Order: sequence, then C-alpha cells, then structure tokens
Amino acid sequence: MPAMAFARVAGRKVHYELHGEHAGVPLVLVMGVGGSCQGWLPFQVPAFAKRRRVLIYDHRGVGGSEDDGRPFTTRDLAADLLGLLDALRIERADLLGAFMGGMVAQHAGLDRPERVGRLVLVGTYARPDPKRRLLLEQWKEMLRADRSQDLLMRNRLLWTLRDETLDDTELVEAMIAFFRRDGPAAPPELFERQCDACLGHDLLDRLGALHRPTLLICGEHDQLTPPRLHRQMGERLPDGRLVVLPHAGHLVEVETAERFNQVVEQFLDEER
Repeated sequence: MPAMAFARVAGRKVHYELHGEHAGVPLVLVMGVGGSCQGWLPFQVPAFAKRRRVLIYDHRGVGGSEDDGRPFTTRDLAADLLGLLDALRIERADLLGAFMGGMVAQHAGLDRPERVGRLVLVGTYARPDPKRRLLLEQWKEMLRADRSQDLLMRNRLLWTLRDETLDDTELVEAMIAFFRRDGPAAPPELFERQCDACLGHDLLDRLGALHRPTLLICGEHDQLTPPRLHRQMGERLPDGRLVVLPHAGHLVEVETAERFNQVVEQFLDEER
C-alpha cells in the first residue's frame, strides 16, 4: 500500500494516495459525505488499479487533509480536486464520484472540461428535492442532539442499505461496532458543513453544458438518491446514460461491487 502522501492545495495540506503504475488517463475516486478515501480500498481500488492509475484523496477536514474551518460549497471542493491534479501534474483524469463526490465531479466537468475525460456519477443528484432537503437538515439536527453520532449512523444505515442487507443483523452490528471503534471520518461540525454544501448544490439547469461522456449509476432500491433523480440528470446531459443495478441500495458500489466495477470498467474502456 502506498505511504501516506500530501500535496499543498490553496495553502492547505491534502492527503492522497496513488495506486497502480499504468500509463494513460488516471481515475480519481471522489468520496461522499462523512467518509474518508479509505472507503475505496476494499472494493474499488484493487479492481481498478489492475489496469489504470487510481487517485484517492481526502476532502478538506477529513483524515490528514487540513481545513480552515470556513463554510464551503461543492464548487469549492471541485476547486480542491482540480488543485490536487495541478499539484500532481495530472493534465486530465476520469472522475468517479459518489453522492457529494458526484456533485464535486459535476462542477469539475463544467468548470474545467479540458481537465476531465469521462465522468461516473454514483448515487447523487443535480438538485435536492424537498425530501432530500428535509433529510439533510434532519441529519444535522441529529448531530446537534447526539454528538457521538450514534443516532446519525443508524439513520444513515436505514437510508443507504437495502432491506435484505439490513436483515443481516450480524453484518449491521459489525458495521456499528467498527464505527464505534474507529470513530467518524468527519467530525460533527465538518459533517454539518458537508451537508450544507449538498443542500446548496444546484446544477440541474447547467447540465446541458456538461459535454463529457457521463455514466450515471444507482441501485434499484436506492432510497437516498432514487433512480428518478438520476433519470432527471440523464434527461439533461448531452452525453449521459443511466445504469440501474438490481439488488442494491444507495451503497451500490459495496452491495454489488463486482458488477458495479465491471460496468465502470466497460464505460472507461470505450473509445475516446
């Protein structure tokens, strides 16, 4: 495993890891709300790094990445990503982003299309509807009521795992125990700012200008970002396609990892 590495972006230290030694356009995996880049290591990095360079990194305030404590937007996080590519002298990259990471990827593709090859947007949206707004506000309220994040963690499991996975009580309790042992990747105050960034994300009316090949992926049983939100994006994208994977909820990249990875590989391997 690569040693922990850091780059300076806008005066702040950003933690990143590069996996794989292959030439060609690298793939950047962009994490969602509350997670660290280590979440990509069990299922995605080993699969994708067999044939391409894979860059993973931590958003500001997560893991070893520094944070100035100020509010930020998904566009600010996209500037962080593009700044990291500059620091690593990566001229162009494919981007795969989940939930908030998908919002970051949308901004990067719109703001600097020459730096972006292909986009994979997973379990995300271009504009939060009233239900998403209520949920994100509820998550913030849960944090204020229970700073241990125990209540929030259980609620997030309800929204991100399909019913059949939740039926596996041993697995769910193991996930809860793991969380309690290692603690949250994003401290409570940072998690609230991430939720605010997601609440403020609205690019639906600009997607028609996103002229990058874009793959939308979601789980058939995704309650957090259901297929209709992905269809809404697909209708606006000039070069977008939607794949809905059965037997998966919001964490489609985990619950159906093998199939998910295959679909992504096939898309990235298409003639450029």
